[in-house]
Amino acid sequence: MGRHSTPGRRRGGVGKPVVITAGLLALALVGWLGYGFVAERLGGPDCAGAQPLAVSAAPEIASVVDAAARRFAEADPCAKVVVSSRASSVVAEELVVSESGEYPDVWIPESARWLQHAQSSGAWDVPVTGTSVASSPVVLAVIEDTARELGWPDTALTWESVLSAEQGSVGLPDPSYDPVGVSALLGIQTMTSTQANPGAAATALMRALSPNTLPKTADLFTRLPGGGSEAKSLTAFPSSEVSLIKHNARQGFAPLVAAYAEVPALDFPFTVLPRTAPAGRDLAQRFLGALVDPAGEVTFADAGFRSPSGAALRDRSQDERTTAVPQDPVALPAPDDVDVLLNRWAGVNKSARVQVLLDVSGSMAEPVPGTGTDRMGITLRAAELGLKLFKPTTRYGMWLFSTRLDGDRDYREVIPMATVGDHLDGDAVQTLRGVKALENGATGLYDSVLAAYRSSRQNWEPGRINLVIVLTDGKNEDSDGISRQALLAELAKLQDPRRPLQIIGIGIGPDIDSAELKSIAEATGGQAFTTPDPTKIGDIFYAALAKLSG
Repeated sequence: MGRHSTPGRRRGGVGKPVVITAGLLALALVGWLGYGFVAERLGGPDCAGAQPLAVSAAPEIASVVDAAARRFAEADPCAKVVVSSRASSVVAEELVVSESGEYPDVWIPESARWLQHAQSSGAWDVPVTGTSVASSPVVLAVIEDTARELGWPDTALTWESVLSAEQGSVGLPDPSYDPVGVSALLGIQTMTSTQANPGAAATALMRALSPNTLPKTADLFTRLPGGGSEAKSLTAFPSSEVSLIKHNARQGFAPLVAAYAEVPALDFPFTVLPRTAPAGRDLAQRFLGALVDPAGEVTFADAGFRSPSGAALRDRSQDERTTAVPQDPVALPAPDDVDVLLNRWAGVNKSARVQVLLDVSGSMAEPVPGTGTDRMGITLRAAELGLKLFKPTTRYGMWLFSTRLDGDRDYREVIPMATVGDHLDGDAVQTLRGVKALENGATGLYDSVLAAYRSSRQNWEPGRINLVIVLTDGKNEDSDGISRQALLAELAKLQDPRRPLQIIGIGIGPDIDSAELKSIAEATGGQAFTTPDPTKIGDIFYAALAKLSG
């Protein structure tokens, strides 16, 4: 005979009082012993209060760093590391001025040059250094057909042999933006140091490279034969070794051969930033250990990187286009020495950083007889044509000014700072065409000039001709703002002979105060160009640009 259920009790109901009792007991244990004790005994880590470590890494290395972060979290679930792939130029700028107020705890740019740049721009007031987690030599990437013409593989390629034979077809990443370009200029300086006139020889070589200068190394790869660009093809250009390896592995066109030289490599410094809290610093040091442990080294090797000492991490003996010979580290010169070299480059290349300050006061709406437009219209036409005259590598931004244009401020940004090439590919021209004069707006010249000059001083860029261009049709009308005497005194305080920053004044119309604009420009070593006839704006604008080029 089989078993029977007990009368009055449903099947499955036996466990409920036991479950409830067990739950109450667990809650009691939590209250009595504390969450941490129970979590430990029940197998869950106590991560209460643990803050993630925010890491900004250069795109070249971000995937390797992220892989290390995942391994790190597997070993310690409470140690969360959040890796963001971000261009070093963007991080450097945001460390100086951040709209969000959020900063990474750790920064891994591709080169210590970015640490120099950020500090000189005012990102922090204490010396900051990093620990290299990997390296990649800066090489001359030469298309294989050209390399064979120069005797490779029987004869090793050298920078001298390539640059002397291929000057007209050699590209360069903008040294004021890309550390690879800085290493290239240092290589040129070393190459020409033994010649009878080293300065002239270096300048001549820089001038030969200037026409093929593009903002960054990645842009140069698009100019290889078969790369799809309509512009003149390049036969060689500086690149990191890892970028060359990746190109050869991924692309089916224009394989590249590496020519090596003793120049600073990309060193990928792991940098704990000054604002990082003590707990974050401790976590950062532990994560650094995970990056350089054997598992991390394998990941770097697989991605084509070398050790910080320049040793090859993987056998590439089957690849004749690169070498496994160790590349000893070459120290980056002091920031002032790099700036001197970049200023020489700026004089040769004529690339600039231009902050335009455009008057939109009510008088700019005055019609200009015989033109069918107003002062603003003809000024905007000149500004648009002028934009197209700058080199594509020039960085250009525009502020508008009048009175109380942005709350109590007399100025506001309308076109953010970016390269002219990016602006022409984007919507900057349409934005420019949409600018209108402010009805009843007065001319808040002094406050706006000082703000623009201070901003440009703070964001001064080596390797460029740094300028503030003021376009106006009147004189200062803001009685609540700074006086002319105070403005000139402040401009005098902001001068730095090692970092020249000129104001170029362009004034049009019968209301312009030529003496006022001249005194402001000359306080910075600049020059003013004025005309009472607004139709002559084009002539004086081009005269100003010719002065810039000279």
